[in-house]
Amino acid sequence: MSATPFGDAYASAYDALYRDKDYAAECDAVEQAWADFAEGSVGRVLDVGCGTGEHALRFARRGYAVTGVDLSEAMLDRARAKADQEPGLDVTFREGDLADLGPALDATDEPFDAAVVLFAVLGYLHANDAIRSALAGLRRALRPGGLLVLDGWYGPAVLTDPPGERVRVLELDDGRTVLRAASGHLDTRRHCCTVDYRLWTLDGDRLADQTEERHTMRFFFPLELEAFLEDAGFEPVALGPFPHLDREPDATSWTFIAAARAV
Repeated sequence: MSATPFGDAYASAYDALYRDKDYAAECDAVEQAWADFAEGSVGRVLDVGCGTGEHALRFARRGYAVTGVDLSEAMLDRARAKADQEPGLDVTFREGDLADLGPALDATDEPFDAAVVLFAVLGYLHANDAIRSALAGLRRALRPGGLLVLDGWYGPAVLTDPPGERVRVLELDDGRTVLRAASGHLDTRRHCCTVDYRLWTLDGDRLADQTEERHTMRFFFPLELEAFLEDAGFEPVALGPFPHLDREPDATSWTFIAAARAV
């Protein structure tokens, strides 16, 4: 079982696995959060955990200057390849770690107006110190009044409806077929859910590739998240069921979205 998520095999199937994800609507929700809660206009955007660049590229198409950061070179390779097809976009992709953002950000970078950490990326950090370090790094990257928007797994819902076994079958653009099996296990003491993924790639009747990955995700509770944000220099301003910041999350909301202003 791979200890490092999003290796090359998983990255190659990533966009196909999430082709039905409504990235445009998610970007709409984030833009609405900027309009509602950021102080001043938003022009420069930091996307941490940008993956294959789907959010970052959409923000760039909407006129923002975007810097995407991700730990997986395999994912960044795909993001850069997409950006190369649209040379007029103001988007840059860099390798970096959410837990230690400093090396990924150029010393000459101006502070960002907004930061996004989407698709439960914060949950890949499990220890309290790592989460504190990540949020402190995001605060340093933002100007005062800038807005952080993040999402993650909502603890009350995870405990109410624990993960089970899931299987997906999908067709890749090159004609190959991917089967993905997922099984989840809770560690309630550590607020973590470990999901084991097994992927088989079929080229006709031939097994072209197979891989296994383990993704351990931390889930969060409202007061816990507020405390982390406040300690890092943020003012929490909204929490809702993803992607709706104007509603209250409940035990049916497996994913939350939160907004916090840099103070």
